[in-house]
Amino acid sequence: MNSISRDYNLFLQFFNAYSQAGFKNIDPADPLMLDLEQMMEKNNQFFYIGDLLQMQVLFTSSRSKVMMGVDPGILNPYHFFQATHPDDLSRLSLGRAQLFKMANELFLAREGTAILSTNFRIRNAEGAYSNILVQLYLFYTEIPYKTVFTVKVHTNIDWFKKFFHGYHYYLGSDHHFFRYPDESLLLTGNLLSDRELEIIRLIEKGMNSENIADHLFISLHTVNTHRKNILRKTNKINISDVIYDLLESGVI
Repeated sequence: MNSISRDYNLFLQFFNAYSQAGFKNIDPADPLMLDLEQMMEKNNQFFYIGDLLQMQVLFTSSRSKVMMGVDPGILNPYHFFQATHPDDLSRLSLGRAQLFKMANELFLAREGTAILSTNFRIRNAEGAYSNILVQLYLFYTEIPYKTVFTVKVHTNIDWFKKFFHGYHYYLGSDHHFFRYPDESLLLTGNLLSDRELEIIRLIEKGMNSENIADHLFISLHTVNTHRKNILRKTNKINISDVIYDLLESGVI
């Protein structure tokens, strides 16, 4: 077999080998598949291939059983809703809406790729929650039929201890973000503190600074300082622009 590494070239080889057949009849004994499964085990990962227009999971690697307690032959999107931490469910729903928006844009353009990457707390096979990086690589194809496929890679990142607040988020077309996670990747999009995000959510609900100060039992000066820091960190002029971007990206 080929040497196993943490780069994602194996996924590109997988696309080239099986995409023209619509990811049907994948041979588990194929040396490429053995390499992928070995990389998944080494990196504490699993992946699946889906058709976003048909809303169908086409193939799931074997370690879904180890990481989520779900047999790869029956895995479907419902299992992710069921296993996601309740505090992350609203963000999961927004991310799902963003995913289908991206797929629709690729389909209408009849070309292109896109990447959506973030992390959620997902229940593992033992019933405890693990911090899981979810990376989705979308691509339009016309062979064997016109659709948008996605590979969804799940990586356990419990080893990463620098999430003092917030979470990783990336949405775009830079293929550099589809790689095994390192510190630089995981800190992407992780700009705002928990308190700053809390204040943004209260503003989005219609509260002014005085209301927020009373609600959080902090001074008006502290609230206004947080508002200034939010604008500085996001390079925005108005909080409304910050809220729009965070809603669009599924962060709030």
